[in-house]
Amino acid sequence: MSQASADTELTPKAPEGAPAGSADTSSAAAIQENVQSAIKEISHIATLPEVTMKIIKLVEDPDSTAQDLNKVISNDPALGARILKVVNSAFYGLPGQIGSINRAIVLLGLNAVKNIAIAASLAKLFRGGKISNNFDARDLWQHSIATAAATRLLSNKCGLGLPDEAFLAGLIHDIGIMVEIQARRPKFIEALAMVEEQGCTLREAEFACIGATHEMFGAGLCKLWKFPVSFQYVTGFHHHPMDLAENNRTLACLTHVADHIAGKMELGFAHDVKLDAPISSEIMQHLNLNATDIDEVAEQLPEAMDEAQGIF
Repeated sequence: MSQASADTELTPKAPEGAPAGSADTSSAAAIQENVQSAIKEISHIATLPEVTMKIIKLVEDPDSTAQDLNKVISNDPALGARILKVVNSAFYGLPGQIGSINRAIVLLGLNAVKNIAIAASLAKLFRGGKISNNFDARDLWQHSIATAAATRLLSNKCGLGLPDEAFLAGLIHDIGIMVEIQARRPKFIEALAMVEEQGCTLREAEFACIGATHEMFGAGLCKLWKFPVSFQYVTGFHHHPMDLAENNRTLACLTHVADHIAGKMELGFAHDVKLDAPISSEIMQHLNLNATDIDEVAEQLPEAMDEAQGIF
């Protein structure tokens, strides 16, 4: 794939049938300028901890070693303690207690430990209280944890063997909403009111009021953070994953289904999910899932969510 084609695929599309609004949405360039402007305004949340950025850069370097990663994490005892808490939880079910980061890396691998470190660093971003009568940031955190746990369960159900990557995908899928809350709060509140009054989707209301969607803001933020492209696909396409090329859509499809399950179960914020709409048969076929699989994941989700909340 050429760089131009890759950039095109990474750019989320505007929702069809968005209600008319006051935002300037006249061109793709205007949308991107809007997204970048908002992200620049929230440098206090748009900057990951330095140690997390080092971890991402290190793991993406094919020449890095387990010793390199261990050294970086050891310089941040608080982060190291959080990683060990995750590794020693029922979440992974590893035999015996893991007492060192180096041992955790040996057992789980560099990429898994990187994803756990990112998840532990991101948890603090989903803080805040009620910003309107129909939105509380704590509900968004609950929904994100529920979607993360469901994405992980679905990944195991599909036999993909990437539980940490699936969990992180679910955790960050709505990170673009945090950008809207911080940089475009009045317009975001206006969009929430439009959803209530007109019955449109959140994406349609966001585009009308803000000029971009939380998918666009999320993909932009992940790009700034230099996250792997797979996570840019998740944040940017979790509402329409089949728009991605076939070999790029699986993680976004898993997150889409998990998002739907969490929304249907009313686990936290659910304004961005059409609760009366079934999961696309095309997505189900891509993941080789059936209705029984969805029911089983829904049954397991409350316990998995409690476990995740306890460690994050």
